[in-house]
Amino acid sequence: MSFLPLVYHAHYSIPFPAGHRFPMQKFALLEEELRRVGVLTDKNLFSPSPLSLNTLMRAHDPEYVQGFVRGNLSDKAMRKIGLPWSDWLVERTLRAVSGTLLTVDLALEYGIAAHLAGGTHHAHKDYGTGFCIFNDQAVAAIHLVESGKAKKVLVLDCDVHQGDGTAAMCASYDAIETASWHCEENYPAIKQEAGINIQIPKGAEDAEYLAILKADIPRLLDEISPDFVFYDAGVDVHKDDRLGFLNLTDEGIWQRDQYVIDECQKRNIAIACVIGGGYDKDQTKVAWRHSILHKAANALIKENDML
Repeated sequence: MSFLPLVYHAHYSIPFPAGHRFPMQKFALLEEELRRVGVLTDKNLFSPSPLSLNTLMRAHDPEYVQGFVRGNLSDKAMRKIGLPWSDWLVERTLRAVSGTLLTVDLALEYGIAAHLAGGTHHAHKDYGTGFCIFNDQAVAAIHLVESGKAKKVLVLDCDVHQGDGTAAMCASYDAIETASWHCEENYPAIKQEAGINIQIPKGAEDAEYLAILKADIPRLLDEISPDFVFYDAGVDVHKDDRLGFLNLTDEGIWQRDQYVIDECQKRNIAIACVIGGGYDKDQTKVAWRHSILHKAANALIKENDML
């Protein structure tokens, strides 16, 4: 295989208040970076269609979905999310969830696909929080098993923050397992007990982090034996991230991403990658860190093709 499908839409980055902590322009900057280095071209770019609200409401509470779409959520609910409501925010939120669903379909066809967004893992069934409105991985995982496209789904979440919303939303599904590697001293303050949770010590560097990951990934893949994997490749594990308390370097993130993808591919497990969190006042820097995922996946595919 020499083809890495990438999913992106121009509406992912929308006009946003200056100085807001969420780096809304990182998606467009990520697309620019991947085009600059030739990882993204018109040949491997796929653009998502508008999202079916019926699919969304299979996972999320219909009243919550309608409240957000119509702009009827309370001020308290929107403050908990942490993003300013607008028609543009509705469009980009729905489009991004649709993008993860498209990434899933492409991964089923090609064995791997990567999104230039996604990983909104703090969103719960009937409320959003931590910059997350709808939980794209939970929506897509539930759709996968309910449509019969997958018999066993495993979510591998390597964002610095616990994938609490994903674990909670998928807990009642025997066909979906979640595993989260997250900094033990970080958001959310009250951790979700559902799913598999591996705590990373505050301040962990490349070697310690990768040793923990490598002790778990092969065992979980073999024990759970999924036929589909979601990989949340958050870069807020980076040593310079504004909201993370770990100390990974660019090289450490590269090694992490290649290791997770390679372990899945060696077992012929379809894998859909999403970018997760990443925060920096310089949005160009955070976009570059996110690009490590797509560059690493592309390099691994080319390397495997040469074997």
